[in-house]
Amino acid sequence: MANEEINEVQESEEQPQVEAAEPTSEDEIVRLKAELSAMQDKYARVHADFDNIKKRLEREKYQALEYAQEKFAKDLVPVIDSLEGAINAAKSGNAAEGLLEKLIEGVELTMKQFLSVLEKHGITQVGMDEAFDPNIHHAISQVDSPDHESGAIVNTFQKGYRYKERTLRDAMVVIAN
Repeated sequence: MANEEINEVQESEEQPQVEAAEPTSEDEIVRLKAELSAMQDKYARVHADFDNIKKRLEREKYQALEYAQEKFAKDLVPVIDSLEGAINAAKSGNAAEGLLEKLIEGVELTMKQFLSVLEKHGITQVGMDEAFDPNIHHAISQVDSPDHESGAIVNTFQKGYRYKERTLRDAMVVIAN
């Protein structure tokens, strides 16, 4: 029996093994066409994803620009409430004595509140005590003033405002000769 097993093993070793058939040029063409089709599909999907992302970013950009002032507007709402309160107090006519003083006080507080909101958002007044600067001041006249040196601001007719480093409106000032 042992000889029979050895013979079978030897016979199986002697049998030629079937080699894998080499791909023909037609098989290669079919494979390359399938690969090209897969790549084209992948390209189309990536291109469509890119277009969708581009459209979404464009939409978000316009939305951000449209609602950029939302925080500023929300901060102004309490100022409007204060002004409405002052108007309602003036219309009520209750206790006419002292009403004017209270109304003035309320408007002054509202003005402080309003300036605080503007400052919070980068809008500041051009300082009255600043030296004359033609970039932020507009000299509307010159006067002789023994109390001020030449070119110094004597009086302010209209306050100027800046937004961060940009001038929103020049201050209209009178300067000394």
